[in-house]
Amino acid sequence: MKVAKCGIMMIIAVLVFAAAGRLLYPKYMSASYEGNLTAEYYASEKDHQVLFIGDCEVYENFSPMAMWREHGVTSYIRGGAQQLIWHSYYTLEDTLYYETPDAVVFSVLAMKFGEPQSEAYNRLNLQGFRPSPVKVRAVSDNLMPGEDPLSYFFPILRFHDRWSELKSEDFRYFFGPGRVAHNGFIIRGDIKPVTVVPTGLALADYTLPSICWDYLDKMRLLCEKKGIEFVLIKAPSIWPAWYPQWDGQVAEYADKHGLLYVNLLDEAGEAGIDFDTDTYDGGLHLNVYGAEKMGAYLGGILKDRFGLEDLRGDAKTSEIWAEKGRLYDEMKAAQEREFEAEGKVLTLTY
Repeated sequence: MKVAKCGIMMIIAVLVFAAAGRLLYPKYMSASYEGNLTAEYYASEKDHQVLFIGDCEVYENFSPMAMWREHGVTSYIRGGAQQLIWHSYYTLEDTLYYETPDAVVFSVLAMKFGEPQSEAYNRLNLQGFRPSPVKVRAVSDNLMPGEDPLSYFFPILRFHDRWSELKSEDFRYFFGPGRVAHNGFIIRGDIKPVTVVPTGLALADYTLPSICWDYLDKMRLLCEKKGIEFVLIKAPSIWPAWYPQWDGQVAEYADKHGLLYVNLLDEAGEAGIDFDTDTYDGGLHLNVYGAEKMGAYLGGILKDRFGLEDLRGDAKTSEIWAEKGRLYDEMKAAQEREFEAEGKVLTLTY
């Protein structure tokens, strides 16, 4: 009887510990909603032809639904807020445990960073990984000074003192966060045109950090091992600056290794981008209208270059994407209604 009581008490203690951890863990719904992007992937179907990896230059600039509707190509964006190249590598490694796409598209802007930027961005990118050996290595390689690696597996160790910061959303989303994206794409229906094109400051040295080339090699070799086409892109963002010297280094790397590199900033006009109507923040990111144009444009390039199959004739895939399309249209319409009523988008969760 005594042993049974001890066992029950231990179970209760574990449940209380787990419940406290779930309550105290930030839900990233009213702010930093990108913190849910990593975890959202695991609930998706795992049979995509194209996988995007990178920072906001992918998850706010390309619409997978447009790629599907125009070309019958399935895609998912595994992006994260300021996803640095080492985050991207482990995100790729994690994804390839679940599926093997035909092509992986990596956004190169993050190669300007040669060292971790903050714990906050580590959390936004890595906390949502499912427990795995990949997550262990990712956390180990990304820690900022003073961080506890165990806190990425047991968040209560980091957020145990967050009681005074609890909000209604912590209770509302206790059993799981709301949805913030569509196949990894964050929909924005508001419009703020480009009025100024910032000029980048001159740099003393334009050499991209060596650690970035190391991780780019690792991504390329991982794709080669899996028989996946590895594609490099520069998204069509007016700012921050993308220097010709950086562009030349990436182009040279792509040429050396026989990779496709597409500078979509140079091809924005050909894709039909209008910076008076297709951006929501003055050119840093595209809104849904611009992202649809860019998804359709890049989808055509990838389909032609790699012979990707048009799956609109496949009954099972079409059924899945018909339901995705219904949800996508609802999300887009909600954004448009809010912008028309308020002049800005206030709600980013669904």
